[in-house]
Amino acid sequence: MYGSMRDALKASEEKNIPLWKVFQLEDCHEEGMSEDVSFAHMKKLIKAMQETDQNYDPELHSASGLVGGEAALLKKRKDSGAMICGDFIAMVMEKALKTAAGNACMKRIVAAPTAGSCGVLPAVLLTYQEQYKAEDNALTQALYVAAGIGGVIARRASLSGAAGGCQAEIGSASAMAAGTLVYLLGGDNEQICNASALALKGLLGLACDPVAGLVEVPCVKRNVIGSVNAVTSAEMAMAGIASRIPVDQVFDAMGSIGRHMPEEIRETAKGGLAACPEALKIAEKMKKL
Repeated sequence: MYGSMRDALKASEEKNIPLWKVFQLEDCHEEGMSEDVSFAHMKKLIKAMQETDQNYDPELHSASGLVGGEAALLKKRKDSGAMICGDFIAMVMEKALKTAAGNACMKRIVAAPTAGSCGVLPAVLLTYQEQYKAEDNALTQALYVAAGIGGVIARRASLSGAAGGCQAEIGSASAMAAGTLVYLLGGDNEQICNASALALKGLLGLACDPVAGLVEVPCVKRNVIGSVNAVTSAEMAMAGIASRIPVDQVFDAMGSIGRHMPEEIRETAKGGLAACPEALKIAEKMKKL
C-alpha cells in the first residue's frame, strides 16, 4: 500500500502505466494474486454495487423506522421535473440514498471505504456508467483508483469515524469518488489528486454523531452530501482548478483534526446531533424496542 499519492504518481510516471494499474500491481503484490484474479475480484465489487442499487425496495424500512423510502421520494421529485440541479446530480443523490438505506436495512453493500459511507462511491460510479454508457471494465479500473486513494488515506490518517469523526468516513469516500470520477472523465494524475484534495478539504472537521448510536441519522443523508461534493470537486479539477494544499498534506490535516476531536463527536453518540433533545427521545425509544 502506498504511503503517499506522490509516490503513486511517481511510480505511474517511471513505469509509464496508468494510475489504476499502479494500485492494482501493489494490490497483487500484497495479496499474492495474479492481475487477472485481482481484476475479477474488483469487478465483483462493481457487480455488488449495481445489485444493491437495482434491488432497492422503497417499502423497506430499517428496524428503528428511522430510514426508509427517502430515495423513492427523491426519485418522484426528479421524475416530475421539479429538481433544479440537473439530471446527473439528481441521479447521484438518488443512488446515494439507495445504497445508504440498503446498509441501514441490513442489505448487502460494499463498504467503500466503510459501511456508513457506502453510498458515496457507488452513486458517482453508477451514475457515470448510466449517463455515459461506460463498460464494467472501465468502472473496475476506476475502482482501483478509489481503492488506492483510500489506502493512502488509511496510512496517513484514518477511515474510521471512531478515530477521526465522519470526515474520515464520508470525507474519505468523497475524496475517493472525486478522484475516481476525474479518472473516468479522462483527467490526468494531477487532476485526480486535486479533485481528491478539494473534496476532502470541503468536509474537514465533520463530526461523527449518530443518533441513538445507529448508522442511520444523519449518516444516510450525509452520503448524498459526500457524493455531490465529489462531483463538484471533480468538475473543478477538470476545469483546471488546483488545490493550493497538496493532497497528501490534506490527508495529514484530516488525521490531525481527527486526533484533536473530543470523543463526544467520534461515533460515541454523546455529542453533536446525537445529544439534541429529539435525538435523546429517539434513543430512549430505541431502548424500549
